[in-house]
Amino acid sequence: MTRAKPASVRFYFDADVLGLARVIASLRSDVTYPGDPGATIHRRARAACPIATPATPDSEWIPAVARRGWLIITRDSHIQERRAEVAAVKDNEARLVALSGRDAKGVWAQLEILMSQWRRIEALLHAPAPRIWAASRSGLRPVDLD
Repeated sequence: MTRAKPASVRFYFDADVLGLARVIASLRSDVTYPGDPGATIHRRARAACPIATPATPDSEWIPAVARRGWLIITRDSHIQERRAEVAAVKDNEARLVALSGRDAKGVWAQLEILMSQWRRIEALLHAPAPRIWAASRSGLRPVDLD
């Protein structure tokens, strides 16, 4: 029997998209979410998420995720108006993709957005931080941080 190698997490799904997170984390070893107990996917062992509960405040989990260099995926159609969250992204040099618009309601619709934009989202792992993007089925656009 081949031993599993450690997984390298690259994506953090916020508590706002837990249903989507569980679906994607069951398929990919590089995805985690708050409360994730860890898993072995394709012979890669993902450790339990250091963010133990979905109730963890943004002021705690955003710095922890940003320090690890993980790309954050969340759902928020009004991300620009959430000044505290935008400030946390800026202050911690985070990268965040917000599934936006009415298309982002429900796991199936969120999955459709994610899969429609996946290659572009994955490329954002190498983008300079801090940055926020809004993702919809039809596109991915940068969000003004000021």
